[in-house]
Amino acid sequence: MSIPALDLNVTPTFTVDVKTTSNRGFTPEEVAERCAEKIISISDTANPVIRDQARAFKKHLIKVLSFYMREAIKSDRTTIYNALSDAGHQDLAELTRRI
Repeated sequence: MSIPALDLNVTPTFTVDVKTTSNRGFTPEEVAERCAEKIISISDTANPVIRDQARAFKKHLIKVLSFYMREAIKSDRTTIYNALSDAGHQDLAELTRRI
């Protein structure tokens, strides 16, 4: 792939990365880390100043993504709580709220 505006020749590299958990789903932090890996990558041989800045940005991005994923989870649980409550399942709604 060539990016003319930057005059770079970029060779696409295709890698498969598999992550698993045992008896649980992924935490927001784990998903955020996977997301950040897809958004930001930098070579170990890059200019040290740029490399360090990219790594610091990636750490910050993981924290931001984790925060908003937790917010999305809370919001979704509120939606589920309200749907269960509206359907007359107050006991299930309350259990959902406590998760």
